Amino acid sequence: MKHSSSKTRSSSYLHLLLLLLLILPLICLFSNPSVHLYLIPALGSCQPVKYTEARELTPPKPTFRLLMGILTLPSRFERRSLIRLAYSNQQITEAHVDIRFILCSVTKEDENTLVSLEMMQYDDIIILNCTESMNSGKTYTYFSSLPKLFSGEDKYDYATKSDDDTYFILDNLIKSLKDKSRHDMYYGAGFPFNEKDSPQFMLGMGYLLSWDLVEWIAESEITRSEPVGPEDMLTGKWLTMGNKAGNRYNMIPAMYDYKGPELGDFIPGTIAVHQLKETARWLNTLKYFNMKDRIRT
Repeated sequence: MKHSSSKTRSSSYLHLLLLLLLILPLICLFSNPSVHLYLIPALGSCQPVKYTEARELTPPKPTFRLLMGILTLPSRFERRSLIRLAYSNQQITEAHVDIRFILCSVTKEDENTLVSLEMMQYDDIIILNCTESMNSGKTYTYFSSLPKLFSGEDKYDYATKSDDDTYFILDNLIKSLKDKSRHDMYYGAGFPFNEKDSPQFMLGMGYLLSWDLVEWIAESEITRSEPVGPEDMLTGKWLTMGNKAGNRYNMIPAMYDYKGPELGDFIPGTIAVHQLKETARWLNTLKYFNMKDRIRT
């Protein structure tokens, strides 16, 4: 009888131990739900061990901060939605990139409602006090407003002025900026096209300025006295008159106008494609670049 009782107690202890082994992981899981999988190195321990060492790695610190300002119109709600989708599929780790849509004062009631809803949902729209016309001072207002909007730790290394029919391949853009100056720097598709180091100006499809030049535009009497005119030519004129932008980078042929939907119409190493004025052109471009491996044909 005593032997049978001892065996019964041993069996009960074994069952209890197995039950604890089953319950303990659940206790650990619910006490720290941020970790997806736990291993128990010793009985009675709830120390989490992550299932992959990769999760322990700290993301690399961005090498620079880039503001991409996309100048657009309040009425282009669908275009902004498409651009958000396009850039959301680009995975960037080597730089911090913020994309903002730049509008002037929204005066129509229906557009004001849509834009207000967008701002609540996405928080990626900047509204400036200006006239909604590219060559009527909007670019000047954009650049000259940035130092007040982003100062201290929030300021950037570069600011981009881009049209809403231009698509940047961010990974290629970032790679191309690694060896470029972050001071007195002017970068884009230059004119004249064959002037690699000293183009007169960068085409309005999209160009970058180092942050010191953005601050100079905000402070200079040269820019303040002539804010209106063909915006891309005018930016180059300001910089030349002010003896600025000693580091000019003409990125043609990696920045170009849309040529067609065929694979041969796109260039490996592309930094930006312009003239995407129709949704079909956007889709053809996206199919070739960052989404080409995920879209079934």
